[in-house]
Amino acid sequence: MLSNHLQDGIETAKLMWSRIPNSEDGQFEGVGLLNSSDANAVESLDYEVIENYAYREEQAQRGKLYVGYYVAVKWFFALLIGIGTGLAAVFINISVENFAGWKFSLTFSIIQKSYFAGFVVYVLINLVLVYSSVYIITQFAPAAAGSGIPEIKGYLNGVDIHGILLFRTLIGKIFGSIGSVGGGLALGKEGPLVHTGACIASLLGQGGSTKYHLSSRWLQVFKSDRDRRDLVTCGCAAGVAAAFRAPVGGVLFALEEVTSWWKSQLMWRVFFTSAIVAVVVRTAMGWCKSGKCGHFGSGGFVIWDISDGQEDYSFGELLPMAVIGVIGGLLGALFNQLTLYITRWRRNSLHKKSIQVKVIEACLISVITSAISFGLPLLRKCSPCPEADADSGIECPRPPGMYGNYVNFYCDKDKEYNDLATIFFNTQDDAIRNLFSAKTIHEFSAQSLLTFLVMFYTLAVVTFGMAVPAGQFVPGIMIGSTYGRLIGMFVVKFYNKPNIEEGTYALLGAASFLGGSMRMTVSLCVIMVEITNNLKLLPLIMLVLLISKAVGDAFNEGLYEVQAQLRGIPLLDTRPKYQMRKMTAREACGSQKVVSFPRVVKVADVVSILRSNKHNGFPVIDHARNGETLVIGLVLRSHLLVLLQSKGDFQHSPLPCDPRAGSRSIRHSFSEFVKPVSSKGISIEDIHLSSDDWEMYIDLAPFLNPSPYVVPEDMSLTKVYNLFRELGLRHIFVVPRASRVIGLITRKDLFIEDNEDSTSTELQSTSVRAPHLDRRMFTRNMDMERPLLNGLLVQNHVPG
Repeated sequence: MLSNHLQDGIETAKLMWSRIPNSEDGQFEGVGLLNSSDANAVESLDYEVIENYAYREEQAQRGKLYVGYYVAVKWFFALLIGIGTGLAAVFINISVENFAGWKFSLTFSIIQKSYFAGFVVYVLINLVLVYSSVYIITQFAPAAAGSGIPEIKGYLNGVDIHGILLFRTLIGKIFGSIGSVGGGLALGKEGPLVHTGACIASLLGQGGSTKYHLSSRWLQVFKSDRDRRDLVTCGCAAGVAAAFRAPVGGVLFALEEVTSWWKSQLMWRVFFTSAIVAVVVRTAMGWCKSGKCGHFGSGGFVIWDISDGQEDYSFGELLPMAVIGVIGGLLGALFNQLTLYITRWRRNSLHKKSIQVKVIEACLISVITSAISFGLPLLRKCSPCPEADADSGIECPRPPGMYGNYVNFYCDKDKEYNDLATIFFNTQDDAIRNLFSAKTIHEFSAQSLLTFLVMFYTLAVVTFGMAVPAGQFVPGIMIGSTYGRLIGMFVVKFYNKPNIEEGTYALLGAASFLGGSMRMTVSLCVIMVEITNNLKLLPLIMLVLLISKAVGDAFNEGLYEVQAQLRGIPLLDTRPKYQMRKMTAREACGSQKVVSFPRVVKVADVVSILRSNKHNGFPVIDHARNGETLVIGLVLRSHLLVLLQSKGDFQHSPLPCDPRAGSRSIRHSFSEFVKPVSSKGISIEDIHLSSDDWEMYIDLAPFLNPSPYVVPEDMSLTKVYNLFRELGLRHIFVVPRASRVIGLITRKDLFIEDNEDSTSTELQSTSVRAPHLDRRMFTRNMDMERPLLNGLLVQNHVPG
């Protein structure tokens, strides 16, 4: 009951905040609420097509040949996104593996003489790498901090956050990930790779970066947020495909986790992009096998082949596997809650002090992580090597700095190994590979696994939220595989069957923790199968994922949703809240006053209204001949700013003009009204007008959207919510109940033959006729029957 009341309180606070027209009236603290400093950085995207006269003229001039060219360019961009993301992933992986390889090789060579000197060198190398990462983020690209997935998820949900898709963010993400992951922090590079792919897609979509003179006009084809959204979706899938070498998993990740709108044409392009990434990564790995990539070797790209692991399982093993799912849900939910508390404390207290505090924090955590990973194995006694099996191909002990199990670290005898150093004093990819390994029963002791689980779990919680690029896929796999292998040890001892492999339970543990934390199911299941190359474990992975997600959902939301709320990203979930069932569209509008423009408006009035409020959409009204007030459309703030800046549409007369007469409607192309991606665009402070300009007028008719979406005032807020989210809208007009109906459109009215003249197409369904009026009169008077505007529903819970 307490949790239900708390959840209701949070939802009520969100709903109240969504009604606030101006975020500068006060400051708010808490999850899901933007503070005053973030309010100007968050804005909705224009996914709706603005069918003004400029758009209609452009569409009229485009024939079928241009449509084919447009589709071909989309496929070409999908190819470029796949190649670019694949090359970026190769560069990050080679750099991380080489830095880690040099670090461990140098450390292992020094500890042969002095463990203290080796410890100092190890700490210093990690400190330099982490410092380089946090310096890049704090001084060059603040938007590159974190995994970036909550921000990209918000973008694809319709929320634009300044700076998340800029060129400097891409550079900061790449080089920051190299420093943070190479520095041995308890984080991964897979989440940042998703953000990297999205940045590459966005930059290609806008033709490059004009600020850094890296743009090309022939690439500037996609001008609308709608097309850029599809490209960013391809980039997200490409990032997952490059991170895990899982092209199908990348497609499903984009479908299940990040995107809010999906269509079959986009599915094909996303699949094509992921396939290109797989080819690029595969080619790079083949080239690196010749020894041209330094320490890269067989590591770097996440691939843990356990095809030689457990082939069958008994019915009695399902119970411990279900226990793994329960543990994953509990630990995953706890992880989300702890990171929420710590990240909130960082944002509200620690990081507000100065940028130097972020740098000091990252360096301090780096030193602590290095001390733990180096010092804890020194406290662990070495174990004797198992009897050698010539067919297994496993060497014990492993020479220092070499890939494989059984690390010889601080051991007195030659035939001994340190099991804690095998997973702690190692790269994360190699540590996971060791935990997943088959035919290595009793390699790790229960004490070592428990020690690693507690310490690494704590480090992952503390590290998440620092001012460095940080992903949680690989740390989550490490945490889950640790307790999974621990349970596998007890299962092996209890059942005493030779076919049971501890590595299989480690894999199930990794899947359970990711499912309990991130709450992904289908995509995560496919990713785990692709990276382990073992299709036989698919039913077991499905079982633990379903259990862990169900357990985690009983406590809180997924990791990305929690972090999005904390960052003030107003995501529209797939389902409306329960409270919306009892509310209407009119109630959602509240008592806010609708700010509208007349069709012909004075320039001084436009400037005054834009300066006095932060709304991004304004209804435009006109007066009919009979004196009735009509709503003729919606004009966006960004369009008004373009008109004020160009001054080309100023007129001396306060009378409306015919937009279809002369060249009036072609002074602006539709692309001029599109705001640059991930940018603040034009502000009212950037526009300078003379005293004569203030006395001029603007006819808004050619530039407004004449067909905005309209809902009656008594429509339930649940229905409005579904309409808003599924169509990707930014504004919805709330109007009184209409008094007349001119016709009905059914499914069969939407089936129009390609060779049929659209101008002569008539509705085939039954029309609604008045007693003494025919249908032609209704059609002729259709524009005169627009109802009077009652309210405006603020879009996406952010300033319109």
